[in-house]
Amino acid sequence: MTYALLIGQRSYSSWSLRGWLPFDAFDIPYTLHRTEIYGPNFAAEVEEFAGGRTVPAAIAPDGSALTDSLSIAWHLAEAFPDKGLLPKAGPSRAMAQCLIAEMHSGFSALRNACPMNLQTGWDGFVPSTEVNKDLADLDQIWSRALAVSGGPFLLGAYTLADVFYAPVAARIAGYGLPISPLAKTYVSAQLAHPSMRRWRAMALAENRLVTVYDQPLKRRPYPAPKTRAAKATNAGPSVNNSCPYSGLPVTDFLVMDANTYGFCNTFCRDKTLADPEAWPRFMALIN
Repeated sequence: MTYALLIGQRSYSSWSLRGWLPFDAFDIPYTLHRTEIYGPNFAAEVEEFAGGRTVPAAIAPDGSALTDSLSIAWHLAEAFPDKGLLPKAGPSRAMAQCLIAEMHSGFSALRNACPMNLQTGWDGFVPSTEVNKDLADLDQIWSRALAVSGGPFLLGAYTLADVFYAPVAARIAGYGLPISPLAKTYVSAQLAHPSMRRWRAMALAENRLVTVYDQPLKRRPYPAPKTRAAKATNAGPSVNNSCPYSGLPVTDFLVMDANTYGFCNTFCRDKTLADPEAWPRFMALIN
């Protein structure tokens, strides 16, 4: 039961992030397809993939086309009722559905003023009145949910509600936006989630830059969780003979803690280099 999933550039495509997170966080099999937002073939590739106009898009195993992140979410929750994408029933499930719907249709001022950019943080952004209102509304929504659940995520355990708020948490962190201490704790939990760490590591590894998202502000390091130090190297021998992800022979290498590890291509190496602890198969080599 394998899905096909189409996404754009990981550093910038917030809706692609919402489409991908459920597959990774809840261990749902998929094959990945990519397109370039703002690329010359974007519209044609999206149309050819699933008949839609935007990313993400998915094709279910039965051939059904899912052309929006919300349709992907609802479909997966119904197809995999035991994986915990949504609470089983009752007030918690209703709250999750409300949270998702509010994010899907709201907070346009914040989203328009602060495009997601996982490559860099920005200093000196001054929120408008409309952005500050969105931030106050988010704070209220998150605080209400966290008061009931006790955290660390909106409904306690990680669910589709957190999937939908992951990109806005990334924006708040990247632009250093003013929020309450409780909201900051939730943003930190979002950034530290293993799937979010893997997505950003792959964003850095693919390095597909889109200058339209640059801001007239001073850059600063993106406030991601601290990672273990590692560096690329040109040659082995390595501790392992096969790539921890594909099982193929190694051709590219990195050094960490005085040991050399091998990978089947530069992308596998560079996503590991960006955040070694985000990858359980790589950490199995260490441990």
